[in-house]
Amino acid sequence: MGKILTNMENRLKTLFKKKSKNVLSIFYTAGFPTHKDTVAIAQYLEAAGADLIEIGIPFSDPVADGPTIQASNKVALDGGMTLPILLAQVKEIRKQVKLPIVLMGYLNPVIQYGVERFIKEAKAAGADGLILPDLPLVEFQTHYQSLMQAEDLCMSFLISPTTSEERIYKIDAASTGFVYAVSASSTTGAKGDFQPEQLAYFEKLSKLNMQNQHLIGFGIHDHQTFSKACEYGAGAIVGSAFISMLEKSNDLEKDIHLFVTRLKKGN
Repeated sequence: MGKILTNMENRLKTLFKKKSKNVLSIFYTAGFPTHKDTVAIAQYLEAAGADLIEIGIPFSDPVADGPTIQASNKVALDGGMTLPILLAQVKEIRKQVKLPIVLMGYLNPVIQYGVERFIKEAKAAGADGLILPDLPLVEFQTHYQSLMQAEDLCMSFLISPTTSEERIYKIDAASTGFVYAVSASSTTGAKGDFQPEQLAYFEKLSKLNMQNQHLIGFGIHDHQTFSKACEYGAGAIVGSAFISMLEKSNDLEKDIHLFVTRLKKGN
């Protein structure tokens, strides 16, 4: 089975070959709201019409994340979520879900696990890509890029409004699958409409000749912000708003379907 997965075209690459607009990526934390929900949420997201799922690796100090995702990390860790359990859950998800899966987390737990071991086991479990926001670009290129290429595992790096054009091109060259365009120089979870300076940044990105598609994240929380992000990029990433909904939900399947439908189509 492992060899078959390795020889298949990466699902993330296939997605962006087939679809270059209105890509909806949903982020959620593994083990939240409860330990057993990780697999079911992935199934419900696929059924609801999401294009891509990002599963967060719980960590005690998620520095790029706002209070909503930080709180979900604590709940997941308190509930006993670990990296080995998460990889086992990804294997279980992959038995039933065809969507691309990206694992997003911080470097500390991955180093503790063993970076090379993690890359190999993430691919074997059925993951298609990684996002490690605090992994330095030069460290990746020196030590891990060739290993990830050998496993056909994509790596997405982040850019922000303060990233220079020169560095954007360097990050784009090192990324595979997509580039994660952070909408503001802040933590996740901002609300409200995009400001003129953000729209100017989106416009700039849309005109750069990047080799990868880019998805816009941070602050995407409703149909209006999703649609606006899709005007400038291939799509958008929704995290904090989805986590907030999960926290309040009494019927995950129903509420996830409604959440995705409203994002894509409005009320």
